[in-house]
Amino acid sequence: MSFQSGFIAVIGRPNVGKSTLINELIGQKLSITSHRPQTTRHRIHAIDTRDNYQMVFVDTPGIHMGNKKAINSYMNRAASSSMKDVDMILWLVESGKWTKEDSRVLEHVSQVDVPVILCINKVDKLKTPQEVLPFLEKVGQKYQATDMFPLSAFSKKDTAALRALILKHLPEQEMIFDPDFITDRSEKFVVAEFIREKLMRHLADELPYDLTVEIEQYELDGNMQRISARIFVDKASQKNIVIGNKGEMLKLIGTEARQSIEGFLDRKVFLKLWVKVSTGWSDDKRALASLGYD
Repeated sequence: MSFQSGFIAVIGRPNVGKSTLINELIGQKLSITSHRPQTTRHRIHAIDTRDNYQMVFVDTPGIHMGNKKAINSYMNRAASSSMKDVDMILWLVESGKWTKEDSRVLEHVSQVDVPVILCINKVDKLKTPQEVLPFLEKVGQKYQATDMFPLSAFSKKDTAALRALILKHLPEQEMIFDPDFITDRSEKFVVAEFIREKLMRHLADELPYDLTVEIEQYELDGNMQRISARIFVDKASQKNIVIGNKGEMLKLIGTEARQSIEGFLDRKVFLKLWVKVSTGWSDDKRALASLGYD
């Protein structure tokens, strides 16, 4: 029996559903999600290995307009470079919604020579399936994709059909990663991302994107994983927001993050969070590099 494997870049503008789709495709929570754009900051490999294939999905930051800060430049570079040296691309656009940022993505996609499946996401929000047809025609005039695929990322029927479509284009070759791998990133990286996800979900309206997380302690104590993490913010006023009244917000974020981490690690977790002000970190290349944005 032949074996198929390859790298599949999942691209699109911010908040179009890339991370959600990848989590559904691999059947596990790995990439963090929130309703705010630019939640994903790093390029992450999410690996789905079965008896006959290994799909390596490359989750990327959304390509967005402008590079106001060093971190924005970093995210756009991470997103655009993900299209190089891949075997195929899943390009997500939102049904009925084409923006300037989608046009920016189109500029990048037009320069690559690999199969591209153009996924029209969030069709579950339409009143009838036929409503997507005019949008399919409109997008088809802008770009001739290898395949066009309307879907809801939360539909198991749709994701199963999408996997089958991917296999039509995935090359026959040996597996790339060990079959036990679900990502090329370390446990510490994923843990830090889970903490940042809870921060984004609870504080995105109060805070801009001037926060990040660094793991300071990561030790296995018997069956207990002991973790200490520092949350970096840009201003003293933001520190107070993260901590909340009588520490309630930090406690809530810690509780929810611990539950997600325990689900990922499959063991008990003791999690301690600290908040530190580091003015200008998101626009300081040296600070970004020290925090893993390299």
